[in-house]
Amino acid sequence: MRVCLFAAGAVAAAGALLGVTAGPAAAGSGTVTAGPTGTVSPDGTITLSGTYRCSAPSSPGPVLVSSSVGIGSADSGTVRYGMNGVAAQCDGAEHTWVNRGRLGSGPAPAAGPVDVQATLVQLIMRGGLPLPSLIAADRHQVDLRPAVQ
Repeated sequence: MRVCLFAAGAVAAAGALLGVTAGPAAAGSGTVTAGPTGTVSPDGTITLSGTYRCSAPSSPGPVLVSSSVGIGSADSGTVRYGMNGVAAQCDGAEHTWVNRGRLGSGPAPAAGPVDVQATLVQLIMRGGLPLPSLIAADRHQVDLRPAVQ
């Protein structure tokens, strides 16, 4: 299951980087939000959280909540890092999500504002490939705070 979620998170992050629009099939409906704060631990692990709500999709395929973090500035350029995804429960009720991940092999990001995008996507098989179909997205600045040890 972890490999599937990792692959799904990678597909969703790639979709976010490429500006995914609604896929070939209509996904369910829903909303997703990222909370106003996250944490960063000394080893560079970032924790983000928020809420989502979705209805049961009309076509088969898992629904995932994924997130990405943009680090950098307009002067130096922003690099966007995909984080792990979690499986969504699409029953019409509001649920919380939490994603944890490290951003590559570079130094740990500093506490402070980062650009975060949370997405709710359904993976739909087309031609043997899982293609992300966007259900909802939320993008805004989140304040990373040092994790409490």
